[in-house]
Amino acid sequence: MTIREHTEQNEVTLLSPKACLALHSKGRMREEEACSIRTCFQRDVDRIVHSKAFRRLKHKTQVFLEPEGDHYRTRMTHTLEVTRIARTIARALGLNEDLTEAVGLGHDLGHTPFGHAGERILNEIMPGGFVHNAQSLRVVENLEEEGDGLNLTYEVRRGILCHTGDEKAETLEGQIMWFADRIAYINHDIEDAMRGGIIYPMDIPIHLKQTLGYTKSQRINTLVNDVISASRGQTIICQSQEIGTYMDELRNFLFRAVYHNPMAKGEEGKAQDMIQSMFFHYTKYPDELPSDFQDVRAKEGVERAVCDYIAGMTDSYAVAKFGELFIPRAWTVK
Repeated sequence: MTIREHTEQNEVTLLSPKACLALHSKGRMREEEACSIRTCFQRDVDRIVHSKAFRRLKHKTQVFLEPEGDHYRTRMTHTLEVTRIARTIARALGLNEDLTEAVGLGHDLGHTPFGHAGERILNEIMPGGFVHNAQSLRVVENLEEEGDGLNLTYEVRRGILCHTGDEKAETLEGQIMWFADRIAYINHDIEDAMRGGIIYPMDIPIHLKQTLGYTKSQRINTLVNDVISASRGQTIICQSQEIGTYMDELRNFLFRAVYHNPMAKGEEGKAQDMIQSMFFHYTKYPDELPSDFQDVRAKEGVERAVCDYIAGMTDSYAVAKFGELFIPRAWTVK
């Protein structure tokens, strides 16, 4: 018996009957020889972590554009916090932590530079629209590994696609991500906004603090425990109606006080103008696209190739590329 087979048998013995076992995966888009050490979901975790798209997350905005300070979240630290919350829930419910981890690490690979501001402008100008969860799936299926994709399992790909929006993943592990993502960003965005002087502890409505907790850790603990308690014995991942209502109210507070606050988001218009200008430039001059995206251009059209290129940019790369395209260089006499 190989190490992988031993791990697969342990899953059968130790995990909940509702868990998605590696043995029961629907497989990959292209068949591969199984690893002798890792299950298919462990292998997916490694593929995501070693991908270029994952490394770029450390230079992509979470909420604040290029904040001054080392402790503000980036898209990567958000991803890691989501994954830890998701694994905690999965372990408590006896579900497959490897599958949960793979979905968590991959869920935001398609996010644009400049956070949701970048997503909104691409959605406006890209024919057919743009949403980051579908782009994350596209990254792992079509863009990584020089166009071959990461060839992840069906369950991981579905979890990535369904981590936001109305469509539910078939696996409970995938469904966890919808809650883990919200629990993470609501609380860490509040903490970052307080660090930046955008809001203060007394701004959070008192009844929300009394119910969910006065600190980030207390709120996360309350929300995670509620998801675990409400989901036990159920065929779906859920939360209690009471706590769910309070979490929605806290999220709405965050939108009013932070996401739509000119003090926090005043530079977003400039970022969107940059993305729009680059999009129209490259659609007009597609030969300037990097060679990696010329195959996409040939197979799926110019707009698709330009969108993929821009969506994959880090914040700093987007600024540098915009400067290269539109800012005149100083002329010197030799």
